[in-house]
Amino acid sequence: MDKGKVFSIIGIVIVLGVSLFFIIRYILYKLVDNRIANYQGDLMTKHYNEVENIYKEMRGWKHDYHNHIQLMKAYLELEKYEEMDSYLNDLDRDLTDIDRVLKTGNVMVDAILNSKLSLAMSQDININAKATVPEKLQVADIDLCITIGNLMDNAMEAAMEIENPKDRFIRVYIREMKGQLYISITNSMKGEAKKSGLEYISTKIGENHGFGLKRVDSIVNKYDGFINRQSEEGVFATEVTLPI
Repeated sequence: MDKGKVFSIIGIVIVLGVSLFFIIRYILYKLVDNRIANYQGDLMTKHYNEVENIYKEMRGWKHDYHNHIQLMKAYLELEKYEEMDSYLNDLDRDLTDIDRVLKTGNVMVDAILNSKLSLAMSQDININAKATVPEKLQVADIDLCITIGNLMDNAMEAAMEIENPKDRFIRVYIREMKGQLYISITNSMKGEAKKSGLEYISTKIGENHGFGLKRVDSIVNKYDGFINRQSEEGVFATEVTLPI
């Protein structure tokens, strides 16, 4: 076989090899891209449903408002002041539960955080939350949704493993700090978190095993932010800073 044919064959092999490389790369990219898109879509749907639950509670109380007024008028007309006092106390507790929401100053953070806090309280998790956030942020809404949503989901899942509701807690602290958005979420947990090398690993089972942790890490890296996770017996804490 002459040299010309040999070089032609080598050239064809190289072209096919390069083409195959880019085809495989494209397929892998699309698979990962679709997985991320599906994950983000599921997460946004989950947040929407949680916010909708809050609004349903508020609409329910508003719907019953007329009935509450009529009953209190009846108590007054019948001079049943003790029953009236008891009824007002019950209403006050009911309204406190509904209005126990954070007003951070940022609509997106309000929607995400309050939906998660409402869900946590419904699961008998003790909540201590303080948050003040600028109205406009450099971080995209979807990235902020994923970050806070995943941190809260992980905190709730860990807290729910504790049998005694009195020992379940989540502490949330969010504020502007030195030109950064500082997010701190601390939760109770059963035992101590598992690690693989220097990284904490998820205990969830399923297709998205550990995917949430990786998504948070990738978002922090995307904005040149900072993330710190710490664990000790019975407590897990995550700190995140993102640029404002």
